[in-house]
Amino acid sequence: CYQGSFLRGLASMALILLTSLSLAAAPAPPPPPAADARCPVCGMQVAPHKAWLATIIFTTGKRVDFDGPKDMFRYYFDLAKFEKKLGPKDIREIWVTDYYTAKPVDARTAWFVAGSDVLGPMGHELVPVAGKQESASFRTDHHGLEVLSFAGVPRSVVEAIE
Repeated sequence: CYQGSFLRGLASMALILLTSLSLAAAPAPPPPPAADARCPVCGMQVAPHKAWLATIIFTTGKRVDFDGPKDMFRYYFDLAKFEKKLGPKDIREIWVTDYYTAKPVDARTAWFVAGSDVLGPMGHELVPVAGKQESASFRTDHHGLEVLSFAGVPRSVVEAIE
């Protein structure tokens, strides 16, 4: 009886510890961009476009904000053009804003809908949606052409949107 109670207590403590460790391991979303932050691809101010904000954070701590995922992907695909001393291995985090919640989500786990009738600050956009099922619904509701994972977004789709 005592041994069973002890083991249940120990298991509960282990579960609490593991849960707190997994929560601590997930990076917190970045704070809003500076009021004067500009997209390095198009030069547009990013702060007024909170619903479309995308951010790359490097291991050095450098933060780069974008007015939408389309420009974030353009930067990502041509990183050597924009960053002379930083490469893909130096990227620590990539954030996009979920269409439905307007909250930052990890871009590497988000889904992107191409070819929809929803326009971003600079016209057609890759619309980020946090869940795969939600992205499929978005595609249907907004006449999207395809749903892509972060790793599945090809340069050709980004170029076609430009």
